[in-house]
Amino acid sequence: MDASPAPHPRRRQILGVLCLSLFVVVVDNTILNVAIPSLLRDLDATTSDVQWVIDAYSLVFAGLLITAGSLGDRHGRRRAMLIGFALFGAGSLLAAFAQSPAQLVAMRALMGVGGAFLMPGTLSIMAQVFGPDERAKAFAIWGATSMVGLAAGPTLGGFLLEHFWWGSVFLVNVPVAAAAVAGLLVLVPESRGPRRRPDVPGAVLSTAGMSALVWAVISGPAHGWTGARTLGGLAAGAAALALFAAWQHRVPEPMLDLRLLRDRDFSGAAAMIALFGFALAGMLFALTQLLQFVHGYGPLKAGLALLPVAVSAALGNGLGASLESRSGARPALVAGFCVMAAGFLTLGLTRPDDGYGALAAGLVVLGFGAGLGTPPAYSTLMAAVPTEEAGVGSAVNDAGQELGSALGVAVLGSVVSAVYARDLPGTAPAAARHSLGEALAAGDPGLAHAARDAFAHAVSAASFAACAVMLAAALFAAFVVRARRPVPAPAAGKAAEPA
Repeated sequence: MDASPAPHPRRRQILGVLCLSLFVVVVDNTILNVAIPSLLRDLDATTSDVQWVIDAYSLVFAGLLITAGSLGDRHGRRRAMLIGFALFGAGSLLAAFAQSPAQLVAMRALMGVGGAFLMPGTLSIMAQVFGPDERAKAFAIWGATSMVGLAAGPTLGGFLLEHFWWGSVFLVNVPVAAAAVAGLLVLVPESRGPRRRPDVPGAVLSTAGMSALVWAVISGPAHGWTGARTLGGLAAGAAALALFAAWQHRVPEPMLDLRLLRDRDFSGAAAMIALFGFALAGMLFALTQLLQFVHGYGPLKAGLALLPVAVSAALGNGLGASLESRSGARPALVAGFCVMAAGFLTLGLTRPDDGYGALAAGLVVLGFGAGLGTPPAYSTLMAAVPTEEAGVGSAVNDAGQELGSALGVAVLGSVVSAVYARDLPGTAPAAARHSLGEALAAGDPGLAHAARDAFAHAVSAASFAACAVMLAAALFAAFVVRARRPVPAPAAGKAAEPA
């Protein structure tokens, strides 16, 4: 950043509030994975209905991020987060008592609007209240919170579903959101960039472009990657974003300074974070199904089985921040993504009869690599963003990660589906080839055994694909990100002490 504000005396308490804000959003994105069977049964929903319950949030969230981040920069980042939590909390409360799939889809969309307003503020406010020498550790804690949320979502969802009804996975957001709002009001200072005129055409074009891209990615597995619906969505998204870029180039006060995208550190870090989201989101979605359908775990046990990712990520975060402070971001980035690749490779080599221990080993390596590599990616990205553009810079990162995650679930999900259908015996009925759930519902023990083996092999194939993606991210880190000297710590006694 060009000019760094003085560290805020209550920055650690502020970090706690921002991490709580992040936690509630991340948990909500993963808690639904274990609630899918309950939604199908209790709401009489179809598989398509449940897909829209999940996708409605992603479409609205990704589409509005850049606009919401820009509004936060102009009118107040804390104010944007408060608006976001009000919408997110209201959507969660109404979703918990939805009476039909259509009502639930609408409330998930409202939650997506709230998430778009509150997420950019977490990173941008951190960049305001921490000095350059402390940001690596702050981003490490923020990254660890994200990983804990990813793993805790299925665990919390499993616990709630074993004791309450499906609506509890939404209702749990309400008290956490209320606590975060109280923390924002009491602890977090308001910050904003220079006031600018509203950029309505830019907002419309960025929202349309991102929404169309995510919609096309989500449509790919069901309608074919070369189908008219998917290609049309991709073309519409690309055209809208091209018009957005052209408009930003000519408007006097743009939402997004396009020079930011030409910065190697910013674009490189954003690409690596998107690749990370691609691999992790896609594989967690597949692993949740593997644990329940192949290993026979209940929702709670399946969630608990993923906790090694969060624990090892927390350990890796500390080492990653330390390595970045001593050697710079690039070594930590390369090391982290290589370790993640090793974790995915380990998962790919695991067979169902190897037991949970082998699977847990892969999860530990995967989590440790994520903890090692993601904090320096976030700090590299935010270090390249001017202070007054912190919100929209953070929003670009969030949009890229959301698009990467949606693409990961779609592409790696397609890999799992294709390999699963291919590996089933030739005598398997057509319904069994459609999904593992339908194969198990047929009641044929021989078919069930073959289907479980085919699905496990399909998840292994997806793990190998995720491994390749993480190796690509490591190469990106090695050859795109500039080697920067670590920010020296201030002399003893010169740093502001927390209140």
